[in-house]
Amino acid sequence: MRRYIKRDFPTSNVRRLLEPGPIVLVSSAHKNETNIMTMGWHMMMEFSPALVACIISSANHSFELIRKSRQCVINIPTADLATTVVKIGNSSGRDIDKFGEFGLTPRPGTHVRAPLINECYASFECQLADASQVKKYDMFVFEVVKAHVATAPKLPKTIHYRGDGEFMISGAETRKYRKLFRPGML
Repeated sequence: MRRYIKRDFPTSNVRRLLEPGPIVLVSSAHKNETNIMTMGWHMMMEFSPALVACIISSANHSFELIRKSRQCVINIPTADLATTVVKIGNSSGRDIDKFGEFGLTPRPGTHVRAPLINECYASFECQLADASQVKKYDMFVFEVVKAHVATAPKLPKTIHYRGDGEFMISGAETRKYRKLFRPGML
């Protein structure tokens, strides 16, 4: 077993080691307006119903669309969309139509008005389940009410943000520890 030599590390950078999930594209709609935002700050909160917490800054154009509509779609892009994902994150829906600007195809949802992004590997239609932390932390808790996932590939290469402009692509999968795993332990 390896032992590590450790040094002091800025607490403001611990996110670079804790970011758990893939970068997602959150699509939203309210009245006649749609938008897409790039987001890395999200976490699973519950299995059933499937609850996902998302931090959406009140300065972000999507914030008001989602707050007013109480719904969104969490879309999972693959590595081939990395450049587009970064460009979406570096632009504002106040200034441009991101679907048109970045050549993405909106597809109607079955349970929400926000559009699915056809070029993404998976799309999760979400309804706002809890807004109690929006004012204090910009944290929305959504229930996934419908999930759409591509049939292939089985293990897509997803994009993960490490902070300070650094990204990584998901790596190799392993089932090596499956026999040790007990349901409910993680």
